[in-house]
Amino acid sequence: MSHVSTDGSFAPAIVTAVFAGIAGVVGSYALAGYTPSFVVAPITAVLAQNVPAALLTFAKGPLTQFGQAFGIEHLGQQVNLLLALAIGTGLFACLTLAALATGRQFGTATLSIGLTGVLVSLATVIVAGAIVPALGAGVASALVVAIAIATTTGTERREGVSTGRRSMLGSLAGTLGIGVLGYTLGSNGEAGDSAAASAGAAGGASAGGNASGGANASGGGGGGGRPSAGQLLSKAESASLGISGLEGLVSGEDFYEVDTANVNPNVNANDWSLSLTGAVGNERTVDYDQLTSMASELRFMTLRCVSDPLNGDKMDNALWEGVPVSKLLDTANLQGKYVMARSVDGYAEEFPVEALTTGMLAYGKDGNPLPRKHGHPVRLLVPGHWGEINVKWIDELEILERPAKGFWEKRGWHGTGPANTVAKLHATNKGDSEITVAGHANAGTRGIRKVEVSTDGGSSWNEARLSDVLEPNLGGDVWQQWAYSYEPPGGKHEVVVRAIDGSGTTQPKKNSGPYPRGASGWVSKTVK
Repeated sequence: MSHVSTDGSFAPAIVTAVFAGIAGVVGSYALAGYTPSFVVAPITAVLAQNVPAALLTFAKGPLTQFGQAFGIEHLGQQVNLLLALAIGTGLFACLTLAALATGRQFGTATLSIGLTGVLVSLATVIVAGAIVPALGAGVASALVVAIAIATTTGTERREGVSTGRRSMLGSLAGTLGIGVLGYTLGSNGEAGDSAAASAGAAGGASAGGNASGGANASGGGGGGGRPSAGQLLSKAESASLGISGLEGLVSGEDFYEVDTANVNPNVNANDWSLSLTGAVGNERTVDYDQLTSMASELRFMTLRCVSDPLNGDKMDNALWEGVPVSKLLDTANLQGKYVMARSVDGYAEEFPVEALTTGMLAYGKDGNPLPRKHGHPVRLLVPGHWGEINVKWIDELEILERPAKGFWEKRGWHGTGPANTVAKLHATNKGDSEITVAGHANAGTRGIRKVEVSTDGGSSWNEARLSDVLEPNLGGDVWQQWAYSYEPPGGKHEVVVRAIDGSGTTQPKKNSGPYPRGASGWVSKTVK
């Protein structure tokens, strides 16, 4: 007995299998959300870890910039995700096709439906290691097969529609229904998990006694009479130059995000711990409660991605709360000069131990628990270095006797080096009699001495206004706003901007792209 088609064509079975594959992926998402338990998550991670270095560099640079030109963020990662979705769908489709063939061989539709559910569920467990999302994937795929079979039961033709077409239309309808329901459940479930994780983190911070967390964001002074997060954020807002079209001194929700994997880890603070291992006399492990019970600090610090274009937007600033890394290092009897910082998702970066002397283990951002996308429950902050070094979801600091290569260094990047000096030009405001140009400047721990602006293409220079340096900051690594107003010459003209760091060194004029050591050069813009 045929339960998909009796016209001898394999097309209906293939189409049904593809729709069942899509439904299986959606079923996994329905019960996992956009978390590591989602069946596509480990596939994206494997692709990111094994993609050729040249292709990854292209995705991180030109492809991402191309996407931004059309309003698409992280186009390289989106392509990775689409490929992973196709692989997941293809895997489930092949298993469904095998189940359909087996059921057809033995002449029973029930076997096809049941075998589809079992095979898809088993594959999900193997790939993602999660039982509950596996059940969602298996049930969703089996349901599509059941609907396709049900539409072909009975007479060979009904109202002029062939059995094959009925099965394809039935599987399509089933997949659309599952898709809407699965997306709704997955999105709501993920939001609930994130909220619960943040609530748990806030509870841990409050239990610590010394942490301000979200509880003190708008209250009085923090522990030991220090300013609260709310007071420092208000101070930063007051210190802003208030230029129209220019981001303030604290980036807030607009803080950039760059990750190697598409799906961020979803780590429960109660399950988290950090290990100090390797070339140490005393290995240490601290959990979240122990970390948040230590005396904490509130510090402003700026992060900039090594792949950030010269005048790009992947540079942002926040008020972080956490514990100095030195509190762990001082009791460990270090016997190496290098450290490999590792994340729960397998990401790792190496740099000199001395860079950690002003580093922080941060668990709060802008008066709230650290968001998942920025490393919840704890991330590393290393002032002066590119953003890649500030490992999110950190769970290990391994002390090394010899230097090693981290994730990006293995692929030709040099993200461990000090971040380049840059003055960005992001705002151009035209008044009745003058033009005001403005932006942000940062030079890592070297600080900014001044910003200079030329309105004649670099022939002459004038000093711009600078916002005050935000205090307290982490190792001096905090950006400043700059602004310059002038009477425009007739016609169009070229505005050029450059920064001079705290040591008196001028930002290099020669323009270079992000790869491999970060973008450098003077930023210029033609103004009409």
